Amino acid sequence: MLIDSHCHLDRIDLKPYQNDFACFMQAAEASQIEHLLCIAIDLESYPAMLALVAGFRQISVTVGVHPNVQDCKDPGVDELIALGQPDNVIGIGETGLDYFRSEGDLSWQQQRFRNHIRAAKTLKKPLIIHTRAAKQDTLRILEEEGASETGGIIHCFTEDWEFAKKALDLNFYISFSGIVTFNSAKDIKEAAKKVPAGRFLIETDSPYLAPVPFRGRPNYPIYVRYVAEHLAELRGISINKIADLSTENFYTLFKLKPL
Repeated sequence: MLIDSHCHLDRIDLKPYQNDFACFMQAAEASQIEHLLCIAIDLESYPAMLALVAGFRQISVTVGVHPNVQDCKDPGVDELIALGQPDNVIGIGETGLDYFRSEGDLSWQQQRFRNHIRAAKTLKKPLIIHTRAAKQDTLRILEEEGASETGGIIHCFTEDWEFAKKALDLNFYISFSGIVTFNSAKDIKEAAKKVPAGRFLIETDSPYLAPVPFRGRPNYPIYVRYVAEHLAELRGISINKIADLSTENFYTLFKLKPL
């Protein structure tokens, strides 16, 4: 069985599934997807996201505002704490820094990141970290805010082994997406070989970043198998072992029991 540790189910095109979310979930179960973590991007669409996944015990959610989202409700620490209380909300994020898509004075982005970390520490729930073109500031703020108390995930890992080592030291797991299957992803592949067996996860980030052989097309949680297969090849072990390890790591991080 496999776990997609990062997907945006409210943004997936359901046309291949008769525009029926239940049909989509049946297909995921048939593809041996045991659990899905649906990640929030903003608060405006959050109620609809919760309504979509309600009733599916194999879906957990997070709450947070993505670093690139502007002209939106920017929650303070207290609001994040309130929204993060329910048991099915198992993490805070995605949050972090993205200097690739955002320009100018980004102090607002850094403050938003700090607010998420502070809420996660109060809730004692892991963080879901997005970082792009901001690795030094990401690590600095995680350290300054004591994020190692909660730990979490560096999602859709796109850095090198040196960054991975520092994140691991801060009590974070490393999650590999379809990007690891790209021929150009040399540093990511190297890190994927070296991350300890007890500290990696797999994800799709669907509907974005489909793995080879679907690169450039819409992504779906069922494609997490291709990430697992590529990691198995890189690490020289079976896909079943990758599935077992990544599943165990997910439940350990989020202190969950299998359904």
